[in-house]
Amino acid sequence: MSLSNAQQERYARQLMLPALGAEGQQKLTDGRVLLIGAGGLGSPAAFYLAAAGVGTLGIADADNVDLSNLQRQILHAMPDLNRPKADSAKDTLQALNPEIAIHAHHLYVTSDNIGGLIASYDFVLDCTDSFAAKLMINDACVRAGKPFSHAGIDGLQGQLMTYVPGRGPCCRCVFAQPPEPAKTPIPVMGAVAGVIGTLQAMEAIKYLAGIGDLLTGRMLCFDAKAMEFRSVQLPKRRGCICENM
Repeated sequence: MSLSNAQQERYARQLMLPALGAEGQQKLTDGRVLLIGAGGLGSPAAFYLAAAGVGTLGIADADNVDLSNLQRQILHAMPDLNRPKADSAKDTLQALNPEIAIHAHHLYVTSDNIGGLIASYDFVLDCTDSFAAKLMINDACVRAGKPFSHAGIDGLQGQLMTYVPGRGPCCRCVFAQPPEPAKTPIPVMGAVAGVIGTLQAMEAIKYLAGIGDLLTGRMLCFDAKAMEFRSVQLPKRRGCICENM
């Protein structure tokens, strides 16, 4: 299947990239990515995946848009207040790129339904703000053999890593002792969510198109206050409970 004239015009600048080209763009067109969370991380990630022409996006989020979200959750605007975030995200992304398919999953992602939810997608983005949710996503993806991008933000800092089956550690290898749940909302600078969410989109694009090196076996950490990135090597942990999943 060749790209249409409209697609060639829309994606002209990235088609010029030798690493991507028409073959890579077709892989993006055929790709299916699920974003769990349509908030601070999911917003920039979804925008750039839609803009890049990833053919099918799933947006899973049970919450409604609140005024306090708008400081960082750029998928949504004032007219979207009190609307389901999944529906608001779908409308915003469809306006940006009408030719891609967007599935709004307005639901709580749980250990009971996540297996069926991720089954039809090629890559998963963990854009949640709960460590319990992150471990649930990790376990489901390891069990199903699904690659995914983990990310987290706190104040002026953020981090992300990518799990690909057979190619590096999972989140439980890294976080053997998960932190205690936060008792108050975590402070977040919106632009930090933008940086990390955009990097998550880049990982998904690279995976789908088969280009570059992914963040497998390493964590990329960002400190906005110092304006520094650092990469930390992450070995697989012997005895990780996910080994036998």
